[in-house]
Amino acid sequence: MEEFKLTIKGISLTRSELSDADEQLLKSAEDASKNAYAPYSQFYVGAALRLENGTIVLGTNQENVAYPSGLCAERVAIFSASTNHPNERIETMAITVNTTKSSIVDPLSPCGNCRQVIMEYQHKQKSPIRLILASQSDKVWIFEDAAALLPFGFEADYLKNS
Repeated sequence: MEEFKLTIKGISLTRSELSDADEQLLKSAEDASKNAYAPYSQFYVGAALRLENGTIVLGTNQENVAYPSGLCAERVAIFSASTNHPNERIETMAITVNTTKSSIVDPLSPCGNCRQVIMEYQHKQKSPIRLILASQSDKVWIFEDAAALLPFGFEADYLKNS
């Protein structure tokens, strides 16, 4: 048996260390999270995408009493961008979460479904999607490529050989 190790490449910094553009995008995600529909979990997620033309597209999580019927903020934003701006690449996505149930100190990563969707759109646009993750604290994580969060993602190329 051979053992291997994965390294996730990203940076951790504080909000005050963000560029003005990144701070603005994160603020947009935070503002969007206030419009999330999360009556069951009280887990309010906001996502903000900056497209290559400078347009900001927002998304929030939308819960449903039948849990599988809801949708995450990341997918809401990506699908909205794809529908309304089909030829624009996503440069950066900021994602934030807040809740009144507990204090979330570390930034949270998108769920597995969202990671897979982000990777699909990264593959579709043939360029990386930069991610800014934040929570209720001052800590921010930045990943220059969404592949850092899904190192074994399922890719369309796999289907060509089946």
